[in-house]
This record gives sequence, C-alpha cells and structure tokens, in this order.
Amino acid sequence: MPVVLRDAWATFVPDMDGPDGPLPPLLLALTVLTGLVDAFSYLLLGHVFVANMTGNVVFMGFALAGAPGFSVLASSVALVSFVAGAWSGGIAVHQADTHRGRQLRHALLVETACVTAALTVSTVSGGPYTGGVRFALIALLALGLGAQNAAVRALAVPDLTTTVLTRTITGTVADSRLARGPGSRAGRRGLSAVAMLAGAVAGATAVLDGRRELPLLLALVILLGAVAATALLGRGDAPWTRPPVKT
Repeated sequence: MPVVLRDAWATFVPDMDGPDGPLPPLLLALTVLTGLVDAFSYLLLGHVFVANMTGNVVFMGFALAGAPGFSVLASSVALVSFVAGAWSGGIAVHQADTHRGRQLRHALLVETACVTAALTVSTVSGGPYTGGVRFALIALLALGLGAQNAAVRALAVPDLTTTVLTRTITGTVADSRLARGPGSRAGRRGLSAVAMLAGAVAGATAVLDGRRELPLLLALVILLGAVAATALLGRGDAPWTRPPVKT
C-alpha cells in the first residue's frame, strides 16, 4: 500500500493503542462540521466566517476600505464571540485536564448547546436572516467554534486543527521528500483538507437548494455523535488519554 494511503487509513481507522487513540477520526468529523457552518455563515449571514478568524480579520479590512458586502460589525461580533467561546472552552478543558477524552467531551457539550440554539433560532425565524437574528446566529456559532478550537488546541493531535488548513497545506509541501524534508504525512493532511471541502460542499449545496437549516442540523448530528463517542471513551485510561507533555 502506498505511504499516502497507509497514512490516510491510519488516520481514519487509528491504532487504539497509539499516542492519539481514537481522536483523529473524531477531529476529522469536526473538520467536516467546520465546512458546514462556515458555508452557512458566509452564504447566509453576510460574508462572515464563524470558524475561520483569519478570514474575518481580512473581511474587516475589506469593510474598512469600503468594499461592498462586508461588515465591520459582523466580523467584530464573530471575533468577540469566538474569543468568548475559546474562554469557555478553555475552562471546560481545564476541568478535565488529566484526560483528553473528557477534555473533548466537555468542550463539545458547550458547542452542542450553541449549535442547538443556533438551529432553533434559524428554524423559528425562517430566514432570510437579518438584524438581530443574523447577529444572534453569528454569535452562537462563533461561540461554539471557539470552544471547539480550545479543545483541539489542548488535544494537540498533529495536523488535525479542524479549522485551519494553511499550515496543513504548507507542511504537506515543505516536509515532502521533494523538498528534502522528513516526510509530509500527506495522507493525514490530505484527509483534513478533504473533510473541510466535503463539509463546505454539503453546506453550500444545502443552502443553494433552499434548505437553510440543513447545514446546522448536520453539524448538530456530528456533535451528538462525537459527544456520545467521547462519553464512552472517557471511561477508560488508555495511554492516549493522557495529555501531551507541555514544554
């Protein structure tokens, strides 16, 4: 089996006794979720991301320069809410500082509450999302994704950040044998990109077909599955559950 395919398979179906145990496929699922919610937010909430904060900083610059279709307020709400979510996620993670499965579950419970609230708001309002409804959705989703990012940072699983692909793509090329590097882990990094692409395609397709709430519903299904998985995983004390040593 080629190295790339072997690496991808080991990420999708990991060794449960490995250093990260079952975390890689769970983080791939959360990467799909990122594509879903950012498709929803960008296409329906006015050119704003709820997961990709780098994009929001750039969009804020566009708005300040007077580019049409961008909003300083919308990007600011997303940024502030994301920070609040990262803070709440950090608290949730630190409450289970000795077990990575519980760290992820605690943060995902915060995110699940936020996505559930967002789905409720979007369903009740019916769209189009304007005024207070728009900003409520931005705030709720960015809050949830901030919590997710806090957990992912604490887990420190290599090449599976769930929201950022710039370093992933850079590492694929810069670490490759062609660049005289140690090896690019292209299988895992490629899966991460494909997962986000799949979520974005699914989310955009649903929105363009007029099924506005479907991306959030799919995101909620992913979260509920991940929470259930982490509830089971949190019962054990396998080597992967121990947090990485901080340097």
